[in-house]
Amino acid sequence: MNRPGDDRNKTFRIAVRKFSPFESAIPKQWQSFDAEAKTGLQLEPVALDLEPLHRQLFSEFGLATGSYDLAMISTDWLAEANASLALVDLSPYLASSPPEGYPDAWSESLLRLQRFGDRVLGLPFHDGPECLIYRRDLFEDEAEQSRFREHFGEPLTVPRTWDEFRRVARFFTRPDQELYGTVFAGYPDGHNTVYDFCLQLWSLGGELFDANGRMLLDTPQACDALEYYRSIFHDESAIHPGSVTFDSVRSGMAFAAGEVAMMVNWFGFAAMSETIEESRVKGNTAIAAIPSKNGSGISLNAYWIMGIPAGCPHREVAWKFLAHCASPEMDKLLTLEGGIGCRKSTWSDKQVNAVIPYYQLLEKLHENARDLPRMTNWSSVAAVIDRMMLDVIQTEEPIAAITARAQSLARSVEDDGTAQS
Repeated sequence: MNRPGDDRNKTFRIAVRKFSPFESAIPKQWQSFDAEAKTGLQLEPVALDLEPLHRQLFSEFGLATGSYDLAMISTDWLAEANASLALVDLSPYLASSPPEGYPDAWSESLLRLQRFGDRVLGLPFHDGPECLIYRRDLFEDEAEQSRFREHFGEPLTVPRTWDEFRRVARFFTRPDQELYGTVFAGYPDGHNTVYDFCLQLWSLGGELFDANGRMLLDTPQACDALEYYRSIFHDESAIHPGSVTFDSVRSGMAFAAGEVAMMVNWFGFAAMSETIEESRVKGNTAIAAIPSKNGSGISLNAYWIMGIPAGCPHREVAWKFLAHCASPEMDKLLTLEGGIGCRKSTWSDKQVNAVIPYYQLLEKLHENARDLPRMTNWSSVAAVIDRMMLDVIQTEEPIAAITARAQSLARSVEDDGTAQS
């Protein structure tokens, strides 16, 4: 991505997932770092949406060519990065000059996905398992409670099953008030539709892979999950009309704008609703377990690391800044900007919990969070699931036919990649 006229001797370039809390926090973290380090470098964050970010870093070899000094990497992409040796192994730095408290200051669930044998490919930067996010002001309102009881003969409570979820979503959908019961992120970027499928599948007792590591897309549980997803996605009396085109960020912004009563999304969007200036639901947001078939709840563990690209021209500065971002002060700064800090000290911080009262619940969410497998070709596998989800949303084709086709496509791509331990 080096552009004509670029002078990489003078710039410190970071590839960033496009999200306003990251874009506001990273310059402040750099300012704090460079005030003492005096690197003489000019920070240049490059903010990209998910698809362009992955393409720039991997397909266009941005990690290898010296285009970036640091890069935000989704845990979904780590096996691909490891196989191509696209990220610097941090284990020598961690042995000689680790960030304060490493590794005990972090939950093990935020350290394992970037480890490949003795190699460590990055430090956790932004956390937040998926959860149910809802508007406490609506659920606790006496008039709403009365209306719900009158209509359904039972109290209005935060839904624990998917049937309850749909009933409550319909109850709160009022287009004339620009209020909708729920929102989904249906944009096919290889992420949220894939995560939605996994959560639906797991919550029904299904599995994405068999004991031999082969994908399972045409099981009865998968069909049931997709039948539910199609029915609620097409239910105009339950969901936000922007769901087809929204990615996770835009769906989170709709919630912060007061347009949505509840949603299944990343914890970070609950926190963002308490921190960004334009939020209309500050002080009225809460979280709960994701609905399931029997109300037991489940979550998904996926997070963002910050890693040093193999082609980084300022490797020593990159490590020192990365360690600085992992410090208690900078982790907390990211959190108060609307991101999700990864240190245990941030999760229990009094100031943070005064702003975001449910922040201390992060550790509990991690207890029920499952990891996706680390596969070198996960992006190709995710594209198959994405295509399946689009067919579910956009067509009336029988679900069994869609899953059979997806199963066949999965078989054709999964042999090209291997799970990595």
